[in-house]
Amino acid sequence: MTSRSPLRVDVQIAVEDSCVPSEDDIRLWVKRAVEASGRAFSNPTELSVRVVDTAEMQGLNRDYRQQDKVTNVLSFPAGAIEGLPGHETEVLGDIVVCSAVVAGEAAQQGKAVANHWAHMLVHGTLHLLGFDHVTDREATDMERVETGILTRFGIADPYG
Repeated sequence: MTSRSPLRVDVQIAVEDSCVPSEDDIRLWVKRAVEASGRAFSNPTELSVRVVDTAEMQGLNRDYRQQDKVTNVLSFPAGAIEGLPGHETEVLGDIVVCSAVVAGEAAQQGKAVANHWAHMLVHGTLHLLGFDHVTDREATDMERVETGILTRFGIADPYG
């Protein structure tokens, strides 16, 4: 990792679903995305990943994005805190993933569920690190980084 500070990934699994990766696998993909981003942290850093059902995801999407529908992944960046003492933890934010949507998309797209999970975790993490896909250029840049991370670990280009 480019950072000398530890990264803590808090995982909350709020569903019983056999397609949800292990907490260790979730942490691994998040850490891979952070490492590949090139972002360095001077403070200890943490983020949270919460795995939810469709009702919780729809509620979050409705309340925070004004879109009353379920989606695969949402990211809630915490924002930088200026002047944070070196020993204090920097919180990157939260990633919320809907297990049923990820499983359904994987089946629909003919992808291995584990590979689609990896993609959604990388995608959500990159959002916390400032990547976006509002403009075509942003989308191209973000997709390039995502694809690079995934292919480095044996997962085919999710956009190909």
